[in-house]
Amino acid sequence: MKKVLLIQYSQTGQLSKVLAQITAPLAEAKDQVDLRVLTLKPKQDFPFPWPVFRFFDTFPETVYGDTPELEPLGLDPAERFDLVILGYQAWFLSPCLPMQAFLKTEAAAQWLKDTPVATVVACRDMWLKAQEIMKERLAALGARHVGHAALVDEAGTVGSFLATPLWMLTGKPGPRLGGLIPRAGVAPEKIAASRRFGERMLTVLASGAAIDETLLRGLGAVEVNTALISSENAIRRGFRVWGGLLRALGPQGHWRRQVALVFYVAWLVLAIVFLVPLGYLLRKVLGPLQRRKLAALKDYYAAPSGS
Repeated sequence: MKKVLLIQYSQTGQLSKVLAQITAPLAEAKDQVDLRVLTLKPKQDFPFPWPVFRFFDTFPETVYGDTPELEPLGLDPAERFDLVILGYQAWFLSPCLPMQAFLKTEAAAQWLKDTPVATVVACRDMWLKAQEIMKERLAALGARHVGHAALVDEAGTVGSFLATPLWMLTGKPGPRLGGLIPRAGVAPEKIAASRRFGERMLTVLASGAAIDETLLRGLGAVEVNTALISSENAIRRGFRVWGGLLRALGPQGHWRRQVALVFYVAWLVLAIVFLVPLGYLLRKVLGPLQRRKLAALKDYYAAPSGS
């Protein structure tokens, strides 16, 4: 009997649907797989939909990893698993705070050390920096990162610029204005198709073969948009600057932070409006001169699943 642990946090519920599809083959194979599901619960949970100021006021702590306290996990930290699946959201180009909090726990240190770990994210198409942070944390814990799946919004980079924040702040994915603002979130057919990842996991587990970096290869688990690499790097640097400033002004909810958040939101809008198109433009201009570099970066960010 193989033991699999799913650890998840899904504020909107979308990621839970993805993970339910992925783990369905494992859950159905009760004679072969013992599937445990652990849903992370912060003691002070994050609301959905978000109040607008709380949404933006969460950003400094997310970027700097000031994590909330979690409710007890409820599983024996000494227990060992054949595979661990980590399902997380990307907030402000970082892993969501509940997942960051889990990775600091003693249970994470024990469950993940020398254990095959697959990561799953469902978000806008800007997930590269968040996954880089996940890779660094997993490496520090001694985990064996064997696979990654990234499911991105059907609205695309431009469409999700308004669609995703409106979904977060209202709880309604849309579409809006007669489709001028598209529906936010991962397309239902992509969610349903994610079952293929679980089928591969079950095949490998049932065969007794070693679980390695080939786990999700050839399944189209990730698609790296090289045009967004420079934009994510630039925005991430800006997040560090603004996050440090806002943290220095006081804790969450402090009036000085509330005032500064207005300027931060203005910067964020300008950064996305100008930096993302600039990244596309630079790719068009410099792309022919940087084919090898971009190909290497695409392979790097797509690892371990491959694009």
